[in-house]
Amino acid sequence: MLSNELNECLTRVGPDTPMGKVLRRHWHPIAGVDELERSPTKPIRLLGEDLVLYRDKSGDYGLLDRHCAHRRADLSQGIVEQHGIRCFYHGWQYDATGQCTQQPFEEQVDPAGSLCARTRLKAYSVKPAGGMLWAYLGPFPAPELPDWEAFHWANGFVQVVFSEVPCNWLQAQENSIDPVHFEWTHANWSRRQRDDGAEYVPTHTKLNFEEFEHGFLYKRVCEDTSEEDPLWTIGRVCLWPHGFFLGDHFEWRVPIDDENMLSVTWSFIRVPRESEPYDQQHIPSWYSPIQDSQGNWITTHVINQDIVAWVGQGRITDRTRETLGASDRGIALLRRRLLDDIDAVEAGRDPKGVLRDPPPEGGLYLPSDHREFFLLGLPREAYLRHPKWGRLLTQFIFHAGQPEAVRAACEVATGVPMKRDGLIDL
Repeated sequence: MLSNELNECLTRVGPDTPMGKVLRRHWHPIAGVDELERSPTKPIRLLGEDLVLYRDKSGDYGLLDRHCAHRRADLSQGIVEQHGIRCFYHGWQYDATGQCTQQPFEEQVDPAGSLCARTRLKAYSVKPAGGMLWAYLGPFPAPELPDWEAFHWANGFVQVVFSEVPCNWLQAQENSIDPVHFEWTHANWSRRQRDDGAEYVPTHTKLNFEEFEHGFLYKRVCEDTSEEDPLWTIGRVCLWPHGFFLGDHFEWRVPIDDENMLSVTWSFIRVPRESEPYDQQHIPSWYSPIQDSQGNWITTHVINQDIVAWVGQGRITDRTRETLGASDRGIALLRRRLLDDIDAVEAGRDPKGVLRDPPPEGGLYLPSDHREFFLLGLPREAYLRHPKWGRLLTQFIFHAGQPEAVRAACEVATGVPMKRDGLIDL
């Protein structure tokens, strides 16, 4: 368990908080590239700050204080121009640096533009990668935007899924270094929802945690596996500071503010060899519901199940009341490393995971327990017979509410019909 003081230190994310300062040294996925193709402005709340994300007519992105410096009108309702965004209320215009570039009426009485020159909004950096838009809210020089190898894999259908979740980011990220929850939350619970007499799955017998450059690896052995299994020899990646890489998909837990987070999932579905070459021209993004029309938590899909576990701990988990056990060694490692990061930033150093060197061509490598499959693929019949990949080819197991257009596009890419929403098979 943690003291209340340390719990506050790890969970509060505002600009002047210890963890807020750490997280501002990292890039955060905040929207889908295609979202701003559909609508050029979007209100964003990130790390406790209210911002507007926009794409101007030249194709450049900006991320500014959401409220105009004049009389605080909402710039998410603004007018995008060839360069920058204009307030709809009185026409003040800003560029991507936050500098005011036009004040139409004021310029009539002040042709020198002295007020305009003195007017500037808070502005942050935005870059695209992997079909997502990423924001950096920290000091300069900015670190390199992580460019993961998976973003460059060929012959796959990619989709990005968002959910807004009413809880603190850390209790979600602790999920990324908690292998035992797979046994219960995603296997036993799913089975019991289908059949309340179902047998429990084989239990975990051995765990290990290893730190590396980009986070931690967790490794596990269950009653039906051995130390020859890739989940022990390779493991899975708790991606620093708020991500998770499971070979076929990434997850990020992006802090909206102290009590809310944005769940972001990047999913890669390898097409069968018969569908190669497949070159995806458009990466769709969509929002997944976390409650049904009656207000009940959705529990049919993997990340929806995780969300129920996260929000059930309260908006911010009271870690003073925990009872940790042997399976929580990874949780303790994660917390200690975050506290070390706080010390590093206070001392003027970079926290863990900040990249200062440009990524190599083809992206940064991360360990994956089935990387060969993603690179080489399988013929359709062998793919469908595979106990894991065959399931992922025929149903989207991670989030409920996949739009029909996205499902249809995936079917066209793979040549394989997909099941509609329902209780997923695990």
